[in-house]
Amino acid sequence: MKIIFILVNPAVPANVGAAARALKTMGFSELRLVNPCDHLGMEARMLAHASNDILENAKVFPSLSEAVKDIDLVIGATARRRTKRVEYIRSNLLTKLIQEKGKSIRTVAMVFGSEESGLSNEDAAHCDVLTSISMAVKYPSLNLAQAVMVFVYELSPLAGRKLRAHADKDDKESWKALKFKTEALLEEIGISENDLIRTRIMERLALLGETDVHLLHSIIARMNKKLQ
Repeated sequence: MKIIFILVNPAVPANVGAAARALKTMGFSELRLVNPCDHLGMEARMLAHASNDILENAKVFPSLSEAVKDIDLVIGATARRRTKRVEYIRSNLLTKLIQEKGKSIRTVAMVFGSEESGLSNEDAAHCDVLTSISMAVKYPSLNLAQAVMVFVYELSPLAGRKLRAHADKDDKESWKALKFKTEALLEEIGISENDLIRTRIMERLALLGETDVHLLHSIIARMNKKLQ
């Protein structure tokens, strides 16, 4: 399973280095950075220790929307509750959620916001699923590098997992394709992106397993045929 970790606006080089170290320790290798601090400087390298290759190979993007263009499922880590979102998946349930998607996804991105303010509402809108870490107290909260370590540990059973071959038919019936089809159908029947019910529908859609994804593809195909 290809899981990519994305840090948005990281401001402390030491946190980027520590995050790279966490990735490598748990078997992951792909790091993406959005508007990062000096991630190749001495401070970051000192904390990365033997993980400088991850820092050097990290891809840099100007925005989160650019960083997730090629990603099937985008998961955002946040400690803040947002009024438009209802579903928040606990960190220890993510591995099961991803496994149940089966061949309907190829790539997953795990997204983290900046140290000071976390994910902005705009960046959270690019995430299909929001997740949080259960903690005994709200303050002091985990810093960026600590949060990354928790999630790479939780997702480590998926590190290096080989994907089965995908046929073209699978691409057309993937979860990402279902997401686009659902958005188009909702627009067609008058449910705009500003409607709370649409947010709720898309949240529930992100939790579907592979069997339900294929079932909904069939249902939407029939609905579209009736609407034509």
